[in-house]
Amino acid sequence: MSKIYNKRNENFGMKSVALPSLVLCFTATALILITGCAPKRGLKDVYGSYFYMGVAVSPQSLSGQEAVLINQQYNSLTPENAMKMEPIHPEENRYNWTDADSIVNFAQSNGLRIRGHNLCWHEQTPPWLFVDANGKRVTKEVLLARLRSHIFTVMQRYKGKIYAWDVVNEAVDDDSSKFLRNSPWYQICGEDFITSAFRYAHEADPKALLFYNDYNTERPDKRDRIYKLLKKLKAEGVPIDGIGLQGHWSIYEPSATDLSDAITKYASLGLQVQVTELDVSVYPWEKNKRELRPGESDRFTPALEQKQAEKYAAIFKVLRDHKKEITGVTFWNVSDRHSWLDEYPVSGRKNYPLLFNQQLQPKKAYQEVIKF
Repeated sequence: MSKIYNKRNENFGMKSVALPSLVLCFTATALILITGCAPKRGLKDVYGSYFYMGVAVSPQSLSGQEAVLINQQYNSLTPENAMKMEPIHPEENRYNWTDADSIVNFAQSNGLRIRGHNLCWHEQTPPWLFVDANGKRVTKEVLLARLRSHIFTVMQRYKGKIYAWDVVNEAVDDDSSKFLRNSPWYQICGEDFITSAFRYAHEADPKALLFYNDYNTERPDKRDRIYKLLKKLKAEGVPIDGIGLQGHWSIYEPSATDLSDAITKYASLGLQVQVTELDVSVYPWEKNKRELRPGESDRFTPALEQKQAEKYAAIFKVLRDHKKEITGVTFWNVSDRHSWLDEYPVSGRKNYPLLFNQQLQPKKAYQEVIKF
């Protein structure tokens, strides 16, 4: 690691700041930790020559100190839930624009780019989509028509405001013996729902960048099946621009080699690569919901904090090494004050997966991310 005040980050170098107490602030870290001494540069500045640095937000994050932190650190926003199909389109003839509009308006007012998330997913999807007035499953033609209508309505509302969309989310199965997930989309439409979603999205906004988004993208068995899907889409001329590595990782995985190999493999198809939902859990990766086990601790110990800092350092070393392929990195939530990993998948367990703690102060992991 080079010193924090290397040429790229020369503005992090020693400088004095006028305070009543005549305290001297020598680094970005000190600037944040000393009351009344605000840093002049954030993640977006440190990584300005590498890739966009973003964060997923709810409308509740857009005021007070969280809003200050967002503007200080990031140059891109993703709605955490507000643009998913169920929240934004709960009934066939009703859209709920309030939360999504508030995020778009905040981003535009503060000069932030916006990633749309997401247009087609098997979760957080309203039940009406798959059935007719009698409760019977709809035909492929009806479902694709509904998908097209949804995509056109949402994308055209925000046309010119959202630069990229996660079009299809998590279509590849977790089971290594299977290919695509046996979701209602697949049961009714087969693979056509994927190609159709991308074609509809391109038609609705030809200038928007279109991504396939998934988790465990760097695990070799799932990586190869995702690659198979993407290669097929490219061969069929489907308008896809990139792959989103969700980045729901932990202090235990992925290895630097697996992450690097995945980026190289996806980029070989001519696709942009973005990390779209980054957090680093202090617990092993799990998906199935369960109760807290006796004696299972949820304390963020110094040892866990150090392991997390080391993992973040390793991740960002790989991402910097792949700056030609990586075009954006988005953290999934602002701080440990709130994370989707709280209570998930373990009921009653707090997680601490982000760069800022519950008081919105930078953690050791933050120092490792900016120290290069």
